[in-house]
Amino acid sequence: MAHMDFDHSERAHIVMEQVERFIRERVVPNEATYQEQLTGSPDWTRWRVPPIVEQLKGQAKELGLWNLFLPDETHGAGLNNRDYAPVAELTGRSFLAPEVFNCAAPDTGNAEVLVQYGSELQKEQWLLPLLDGEIRSGFSMTEPAVASSDATNMAATAEVEGDEVVLNGQKWWTSGAGDPRCAFLIFMGVTDRSADRHRRHSMVLVPMDAPGVKILRMLPVFGQLGEPHGHAEILFDNVRLPAEAIIAGPGRGFEIAQGRLGPGRIHHCMRAIGAAERALERLCERAVARVAFGKPLMNLGGNRDIIANCRMAIDQARLLTMKAAWELDTQGTFGALVSISAIKVVAPNVLQQVVDAAIQIHGGEGVADPELSYLMGMARALRLADGPDEVHRAMVARLELGKYS
Repeated sequence: MAHMDFDHSERAHIVMEQVERFIRERVVPNEATYQEQLTGSPDWTRWRVPPIVEQLKGQAKELGLWNLFLPDETHGAGLNNRDYAPVAELTGRSFLAPEVFNCAAPDTGNAEVLVQYGSELQKEQWLLPLLDGEIRSGFSMTEPAVASSDATNMAATAEVEGDEVVLNGQKWWTSGAGDPRCAFLIFMGVTDRSADRHRRHSMVLVPMDAPGVKILRMLPVFGQLGEPHGHAEILFDNVRLPAEAIIAGPGRGFEIAQGRLGPGRIHHCMRAIGAAERALERLCERAVARVAFGKPLMNLGGNRDIIANCRMAIDQARLLTMKAAWELDTQGTFGALVSISAIKVVAPNVLQQVVDAAIQIHGGEGVADPELSYLMGMARALRLADGPDEVHRAMVARLELGKYS
């Protein structure tokens, strides 16, 4: 095995220090302001963006803490996956932080697609406003009528008719589609059923206001709609667009999807690790401060073992994610397939384990606590988003067994 190098560049250390301070001094103190602006006024709609978000974005942009996820120095901060990973972990400590630095999903993945595969016209129309933080976006891939864990099941169509592409189908879990700033979606559909199974699909840029795009409903995650972004079920009813809206041309949907998912999974997993660190802090603070049966909770039952197991699990998950980031930087997506799938199983499960322990030690307060409830929902949903655990385990097993066939 090649020598693995997890060291961060000097530039990355500076960014990490600045991001940590910004989150500690400006983002976390404004979480309550955000919630108050979102829900506090009787005439306030939850599908309107709290003003504090744009204020914080402006401050982050002024400091150059902006588009940190993009290794492309023209548009981003010039950090590779290893350098961005600890930054993503820091942003995972606050639900507000990723958006403040213009580093929130699904915009990050959509921007990477457009940087890598977009035409000059597509970049001008959609990428630049996205990177300026003026608009947001969504990603429409999974469908309610088929098992989308196998993407070749996809029923929605993107058929080329002359100089147009016509979209039909129903998608759901389109993240961010409730946001009033969501200006476009990337839609994936079948273009040619007779082609090779990985050359049948295309990705298409769809303006939110295109005729035939209909939001059927916003979907709850454990009862929460996730305002003001949310997840939508959307009907695409004979949506006609110029053929130039197809990204990189017909039939390249799977190729683009593979390119999109590698870095995106690093981001998700490192944010999950940051969230797990936050949950472990909450657990330890409670264990030290709370007394029952004449003792601090840390000295009762198996709580010390639980804390130790959480510490070890988080550190293992971080090391595995850094390995995936290193492989992605040095060997590309196909050199990192095992690790990318492995972290996508490990990191959300570790987050779920740590949050569960934090809830337990808080007792009845734990299930009422907004932060812990949010983190538990995030952890559980992440075990399905971007492919369920089972699909990623199958990939790891297939590549491992391939060594013996």
